[in-house]
Amino acid sequence: MFHVVRRGALEYLTADTLAGSRHCFSTRFGGVSEGVLASLNLGTHRGDSPEHVRKNYEILGSAVGFSPEQTVFTRQQHTAIVAPATRADCGTGLLRERADVCDALVTNEPGVALVCFAADCTPVLLYDPAARAVGAAHSGWRGTAQGIAARTVEAMQRLYGCKPENIRAAIGPSIGQCCFETDEDVPQAMRAALGAAAEGYIERRGEKFFVDNKGLCALWLKNCGVTQIDVSCDCTKCQPQRFWSHRVTGGARGSLAGIIML
Repeated sequence: MFHVVRRGALEYLTADTLAGSRHCFSTRFGGVSEGVLASLNLGTHRGDSPEHVRKNYEILGSAVGFSPEQTVFTRQQHTAIVAPATRADCGTGLLRERADVCDALVTNEPGVALVCFAADCTPVLLYDPAARAVGAAHSGWRGTAQGIAARTVEAMQRLYGCKPENIRAAIGPSIGQCCFETDEDVPQAMRAALGAAAEGYIERRGEKFFVDNKGLCALWLKNCGVTQIDVSCDCTKCQPQRFWSHRVTGGARGSLAGIIML
């Protein structure tokens, strides 16, 4: 189950499955950014001032329990690349540019706040309380077709000795099947990746298709042995006043973030 947390103007979501970690899924509320980026923009490449973005991380971090200096960002290009993070990486993305591309991060070091971004794409956070490891993944439809959520679980197994049955997952606010209208290329990619099992997450309406990207992420996780999964019912396109939505704004928008730290 997801819960809404409010601290004054600030609002973010937490998930029961991630209890024991410090984590959040952000909304648009509670920051200092202005204009079309008002108010909690967490992206450094959306045209915002660096001072506003850093202040937004200070506000959110003080409520959740991390500092801006502890963050490690993905550099997302809709890949299935998973990168490990250590304390030496803290500040990468916010305080200095990240050079390498990755759409997911994993760590087993306390004090490293993994950050993935979304604005209709699906953020996935992972926590293994037994092996003490966490992961954060950005899963747009291309990442979902490549199994980025499963690749993140595999990296946690390989690097930290995690067992899938111990891993807990939360799939955050993103565009829902109600609004994720696509051409045939998206269903074809899902069928190629997941076979007949993908059909239950694809609905044809006339010449268009409506795809449940969150459900497909959950399917990948279940296929690799993860059973404790919370899935947010919030659709970013349905609630553009509350969440950043690329489709609603045509790109004139800020960034949401899924953040997790041991």
